[in-house]
Amino acid sequence: MQALEQTSKDELLSKIKDGKYMLFFSATWCPDCAFIKPAMPEIEAEYPEFEFLAIDRDENIDLAAELNIFGIPSFVAFDDGQEIGRFVNKDRKTKTQVEQFIDELK
Repeated sequence: MQALEQTSKDELLSKIKDGKYMLFFSATWCPDCAFIKPAMPEIEAEYPEFEFLAIDRDENIDLAAELNIFGIPSFVAFDDGQEIGRFVNKDRKTKTQVEQFIDELK
């Protein structure tokens, strides 16, 4: 999973304008993020149509606010620069829940 450095919303939208992307917002201090992180390589492998981008919420607090990311871990899906779905809340997320979210995008 590619980790994005600090970026603006415009820079992000330029990067994800072509193709399918899954943004994974997390933070190093977040226990619920640490819970789902070990499952992420397997989730990525199951959904090769998406390029997964890891975004540290603390390094990108303005971006997170602009995208209404108020809980982590959170997932936001884009297709050719357009948001097609989000799994954003403050709850712990299981691998099964993340897979169900991605499956519903198809």
